[in-house]
Amino acid sequence: MKLKLIFPLLLCLLGIGSLHAQPGFGEAMLTNKDWKFVLKDVENGQQPGLDDSRWQSIDLPHDWSVKGQLSPTLASATGYLPGGIGWYRKHVEIPADKKGEKVYLFFGGVYNRSEVFVNGVSLGKRPNGYISFMYDATPYINFGEENVIAVRVDHSQSADSRWYTGSGIYRDVWVVYANPVHIAEWGVYAYPEQLGKGYQLQVEVNVDNGSSESSALTVKNELFDKAGKLVARSSGKLKVDASQSGKTQTALKVASPELWSLDTPNLYTLKTSVYRGKDLIDETKTTTGFRHFTFDANKGFALNGESMKVKGVCLHHDAGVLGSAVPREVWKRRLITLKEIGVNAIRTSHNPQAPDLYELCDELGLLVLDEAFDEWEYPKRKWLQGWNVGTPGFEGTFDFFDEWGEKDLVDQVKRDRNHLSIFAWSIGNEVDYPNDPYSHPVLAGGAETGFTQPIFGGYKKDAPDAMRLGVIAERLVKVVKQYDQSRPTTAGLAGVAMSNQTGYPFALDITGYNYTESLYDHDHAKYPNRVLFGSENRHDLAAWKAVTSRDFVFGQFLWTGIDYLGESGSWPSRGFYSGLLDFGGFIKPRGYYRQSLWSDKPMAYLGTYPTPGHGSKSQMKDVWSQLDAENVSGDYEEKVPSMDAWPIWNYPKGELIRVVCYTNAAQAELHLNGKVVGEKKPYNSETGIIFWDIPYQDGKLEVIGLDADGQQVSSDAIQSSGRPYAIKVIEGDKTVGKNGVAQIAIQIVDENGVPVMLSDDDVTCQILGDAKLLGLEASNNEDMGDYTDNKQRVFHGRLIAYVRAGEQPGEVKFKFSANWLKAAETQFTVE
Repeated sequence: MKLKLIFPLLLCLLGIGSLHAQPGFGEAMLTNKDWKFVLKDVENGQQPGLDDSRWQSIDLPHDWSVKGQLSPTLASATGYLPGGIGWYRKHVEIPADKKGEKVYLFFGGVYNRSEVFVNGVSLGKRPNGYISFMYDATPYINFGEENVIAVRVDHSQSADSRWYTGSGIYRDVWVVYANPVHIAEWGVYAYPEQLGKGYQLQVEVNVDNGSSESSALTVKNELFDKAGKLVARSSGKLKVDASQSGKTQTALKVASPELWSLDTPNLYTLKTSVYRGKDLIDETKTTTGFRHFTFDANKGFALNGESMKVKGVCLHHDAGVLGSAVPREVWKRRLITLKEIGVNAIRTSHNPQAPDLYELCDELGLLVLDEAFDEWEYPKRKWLQGWNVGTPGFEGTFDFFDEWGEKDLVDQVKRDRNHLSIFAWSIGNEVDYPNDPYSHPVLAGGAETGFTQPIFGGYKKDAPDAMRLGVIAERLVKVVKQYDQSRPTTAGLAGVAMSNQTGYPFALDITGYNYTESLYDHDHAKYPNRVLFGSENRHDLAAWKAVTSRDFVFGQFLWTGIDYLGESGSWPSRGFYSGLLDFGGFIKPRGYYRQSLWSDKPMAYLGTYPTPGHGSKSQMKDVWSQLDAENVSGDYEEKVPSMDAWPIWNYPKGELIRVVCYTNAAQAELHLNGKVVGEKKPYNSETGIIFWDIPYQDGKLEVIGLDADGQQVSSDAIQSSGRPYAIKVIEGDKTVGKNGVAQIAIQIVDENGVPVMLSDDDVTCQILGDAKLLGLEASNNEDMGDYTDNKQRVFHGRLIAYVRAGEQPGEVKFKFSANWLKAAETQFTVE
């Protein structure tokens, strides 16, 4: 059977569009439009004859939790948002001429405990909400007739994670047509190898034969560079028996390829074609390329032979008002911003994420540490009343780990292994947290253990035995190595001292330490072959110095790169507020502070707050600063200038104000209205922050960054603002594709166009054209209002609108308005 074209009529009938196949074979049709949804458990919700006409009409991806009612009665772990049980249904007609082909349903991710039905028949269950999965629906399809796809999603255990997960079909869904003989799901595996001065691309192709006859096949692989030029090819024969699978392997040699790196992320395209005789029966394209990296226990990490420090951030998968249904365009803007401030690596915390994230990291030049689990066979504490307070709950994903854990890990590795950006696989995060749940006698303290006092409540003999950690780790590492030996395995260890008494760290290729910089020197001396890095770290300069002062520590991952929902403090608190970027993807002051440490480009940033000890309110909004304060005697805020100083210059006249500068310049000088008000001060190597305390006066405040010779290399300025006067569009897409997402940001300004950082006006967004408002995000962690409508209170005078275009080409117009303010209008074109 020849590969057939899908006619426009079919696309119209399915409400789908043809895009690159996520499972890596066949003709994959994105089927996100025109689903029905109801948020309740429905008896016989899978039955074809069920009347779903009154159900809500929605498009995927869809997260019902983020649209729910925030309530202090719900768990802080979830960001005070609800879970529940929901049903999805879609009516599709499968054309009669598809009979004889295979029909699959591919789900990018459903949170969680899903069951999929076709025409009333269960295709299977998948409890893990982060794993992509596929079912063969062929035996139950009515060709030439209407078919009903139904999905039950059970997130009634809403507090099953320590962070916000979202609920529902929050990633893409695909209908896949294929010849019964086709490339297997994620069946093409390509990885580069250095070969002397050149490279070769090792290619493995797995083919499934779902027919009743054996097949003699030809498998062709062609490699194209970014200009579309063919640079290597191979062809091989393969015979696959009926109802069996077969595999071919080849190596494509390229003498002088353009390497993938952080600065020049060059990519190649591998086209794999399967022929039976002269008939093309399947074909897929794989993004790939060439790079090599090394990890050394003494010298750290090198990419393409260049030693470097990993400057990473941990990322959860939500985006504020969008919940877990995050469009690709939103991720792209966020990742570009992170890279601009010096980030070069991402840790997927603590689960595999949507394919878009990895594809974008490939394209943009960001390393990825791809993580699988946050808990294994036992649950962790889930906070229900606030972060680290109250009585915890113990819902979780542990109950299906024994049955599904290895299968989930296999599918993660097979799905993601072709991404050049991925440089390590993490099998777990903080599964070794002392007494949560595992315990070990070393926690009891005593001279023989090396500890002088009990740790985290001491040894609990009735708790799960920590020796289990090594057993499970060895099993999971073996699973990873079966499907990819080109990258190291790792994990984020929270209880390093305890885990060192087990086989856990010794089962790993490289070892991540969470908040355990104090053990770097000790463990490097005791375990000289262990490759060390900070897998989760606070933002203070000391944690970064622990990396830069030691060649053997190859980098760190900050907690966290972007503010995220859930793991909230006491109400009101939407989420965890220590990101370099806020919920809306804007750079926060601490993002600029990190830029001063990580960026190679000259920079300076100016922020202010009332001088501590002069009646000012605390600047410590984030958890880490509060924890730091507990460890510093005396007035912490007096001794340590804040990394969270906003660019505000509006105070009562004469009030003493602390002005802070984050810069990578050797020294800095402060000017007010053109006059020096802050003498030159050298870079502070203890805090990374230069500051002055000056009395407030209206005007323009400017900092000048100077090199060691006194020459200006950078500057930043802020201006006193008047009252709110107008809404100004400060960022916005001018063109988007059909069904694409535009991002439009606004700022409240005064009559002279100066940003009014203190504004908290209510803004209304109106849209004219074929488009839908997905949400308005102002990034205020303490605003627990309604995020589901077209009105939102700005924060620091700013918010961003997310708008999904329709399928009709033309203009989409916007109007942002607020009482007493001059409105702003803008537009974009749908192409």
